[in-house]
Amino acid sequence: MTDRSHLLVVATGMRLFREYILRSIAPQYRIHMFLHSEPTWEQDYLEDWTVLESTLDADALVAAAHELHDKESIDGVLCWDEARILQTAHVAEALGLPGGDIAMVNRCRDKHLTRTALAEHGVPQPRSVLVNTVDEALAVDVGYPRILKPRALAASLGVVKVNSPEELRENWDFAHDTTVPEAPHYDVKVLVEEFADGYEISIDAAVFQGQVTPFCLARKELGYPPYAEEVGHFVDAADPLLADDQLMQVLVDAHKAIAFTDGVTHTEIMMTADGPKVIEINARIGGDLIPYLGLQATGVDPGLAAAAVACGRAPELVPNRKAVGGVRFFYVDENDTVLDSVEFDADILPESIDQLVPLMEAGQTTSPPPAGTLWGRIAYATAVAGSIAECRAGLDAAEKALRWAGHPK
Repeated sequence: MTDRSHLLVVATGMRLFREYILRSIAPQYRIHMFLHSEPTWEQDYLEDWTVLESTLDADALVAAAHELHDKESIDGVLCWDEARILQTAHVAEALGLPGGDIAMVNRCRDKHLTRTALAEHGVPQPRSVLVNTVDEALAVDVGYPRILKPRALAASLGVVKVNSPEELRENWDFAHDTTVPEAPHYDVKVLVEEFADGYEISIDAAVFQGQVTPFCLARKELGYPPYAEEVGHFVDAADPLLADDQLMQVLVDAHKAIAFTDGVTHTEIMMTADGPKVIEINARIGGDLIPYLGLQATGVDPGLAAAAVACGRAPELVPNRKAVGGVRFFYVDENDTVLDSVEFDADILPESIDQLVPLMEAGQTTSPPPAGTLWGRIAYATAVAGSIAECRAGLDAAEKALRWAGHPK
């Protein structure tokens, strides 16, 4: 019998965006995974697995977890897929493990509940009103510009800035109807929010017995206005915001407001002239390779941090390097473009380039935002360097080296 903890992981997400987490965790944990189909690339990291009809059914997950736990005790339950974090909380609750507070996780999953909890505790945030119709949205008194935001989505999907009642009417359907197949359904779907002017950051933090410890701070790059498409991120190990006492206090206060005690969170914050304002809190590790950039920039391993707190242990969050990591996502120019090829000319790139990853193949059809959103991305590049300027220059070079061809559908 090994002394490595037995960790249950629910699903994985896309290999190109999440494999690095399993790669870190596997040497130190015995991983059992719940999936909806037989594993392929995941097998290299797993001790065993269970194929379920659906990993979105909380009752089925709990039943399968009890069966597994009866054979060999599970020490922790972990999920980094937004669509499954609430179901995973049901499993943790059923087994009496950290993260097993369904209401806590739901206060992150449901953005209206997040706003309500933050408001009750006076945490700075944009004013927000839940509405059901375009007429209700027009009647909200938060001024212009304002933000329309879906209640249940992530990755800025369906988020749009509107500058007038006319633009609100024009963009209502985008905010109201944008969805993903696995998103929860709410009868009242849209938040109308005060526009917070500034620049946006995200902070990944490990929370152990109520203590919030940030380990990755990223600065977000947005594109395709008025839509809030996330086109890139930078993580600087020496970012001065890490020493911003006001920001760190807002982070701690936000977690207290939603009573988040154990797990990993990804908090998005707008840095405004009036100070930090919380945009949202997600009960999972960040997406878009942000934690991977943190790993490259600081040496702090996000996967190991998440696994530790899931198993009820204090995470090790000691940086061992100071660098800058960046990612940039690439898109086609026109809607309904059928790709003929996607590749990079690697011969003309600087040493700062870390990864060059095509996300689509010849024959696939894609569009830029807003039609394409994050699923419209055709490739990404990551870079690691000594400064943001060097990192940005590397990503600029990667963009010039991207070769894609396509034709109208």
